[in-house]
Amino acid sequence: MKVVRVNLGLRSYDIQIGDGVLSSCGELFRDHKVGSRIFLIANTTVWDLYGQPFMECLTKDGFDVVQLLIPDGERFKNIHTVENIYTYLIAQRADRNSTLAALGGGVTGDITGFVAATFLRGIPYIQIPTTLLAQVDSSVGGKTGVNHSLGKNLIGAFYQPNLVCIDTRSLATLPEREFRAGLFEVVKYGLIYDADFFDYFEANLSTILEREVDVLETVISRCCEIKAEVISIDEREENLRQILNFGHTLGHALEVATQYRTFKHGEAVAYGMLAAAHLSHHEGLVDSVALDRIRQTVLGIGPLPSALEISFSQLLDSIKLDKKRRDDETVVVLLKEIGQTLIKSGFEEELLAEVWGRAVADVSQHG
Repeated sequence: MKVVRVNLGLRSYDIQIGDGVLSSCGELFRDHKVGSRIFLIANTTVWDLYGQPFMECLTKDGFDVVQLLIPDGERFKNIHTVENIYTYLIAQRADRNSTLAALGGGVTGDITGFVAATFLRGIPYIQIPTTLLAQVDSSVGGKTGVNHSLGKNLIGAFYQPNLVCIDTRSLATLPEREFRAGLFEVVKYGLIYDADFFDYFEANLSTILEREVDVLETVISRCCEIKAEVISIDEREENLRQILNFGHTLGHALEVATQYRTFKHGEAVAYGMLAAAHLSHHEGLVDSVALDRIRQTVLGIGPLPSALEISFSQLLDSIKLDKKRRDDETVVVLLKEIGQTLIKSGFEEELLAEVWGRAVADVSQHG
């Protein structure tokens, strides 16, 4: 088992990564002094796969576990779902010694974290991500929140979990599209922070796609290490942590424009990363060789839904409401080279529209 530490003083916590972690969570919970009463939050899809045996495992280890099911899908990541959870917790007399446990993907984790941050002004929570995307991204770092009809993650809080438990075995049941969607976030870490990791990903993509257990543990661990390093320096996204948003400005706008029904989060970010790479090339930062490597690696992960019918004008309203904007200007994370970033704002809409069109063309021509 691999352990990655997120160093945040009194808010520090461990990320436990390994094959079969779910079966030993009771022991992990006791070691990390988790309270005896746990509210286990999952959607119906994940519950059918892991919920009952996991609940029984915790119960055998002496925990009082209460099941709480929420709807499945990004469109349910909203304040209405949060209110329903509040109501249930109040009815069950949850208190500040209760612990919420998010079992599932990024939507479940984000919602659970936001509820934990705000219920009774803050109660403990644990992330147990079962998708690759959640394992390498949303479960780590304490970004919690829900969507608004006008924009993604506009309502939220920074609130760190007490523990993250990543079982690589859960990826065996992950649908192929979901797995590939997570890989788009994986490649992001190499692009923004670690050129050697990008090289490794590029060279081992076929093995990664085969879900070889040891390779997956290596990949997930390195992603978590990078995110832990970044967060330990900048917990609340005041400077360095902004680099984790590479590809997300246009990616989030694409999700909003399609009402979270067409693109997986990682797929939308893939479009955003391609556009950001083209913008980096336009700005004279990355050369044509690096641009081609980025394009080939991102597109090599797998097919993406077409965005040919999505015009830049459809994205513009969401871009203007993006939570990362500063002084009413769009902030974009660019690449100075593979493994190094530059944060820049003040781009004309015509230029952003142009690089968006190039990203859409990349996908269309590759597919």
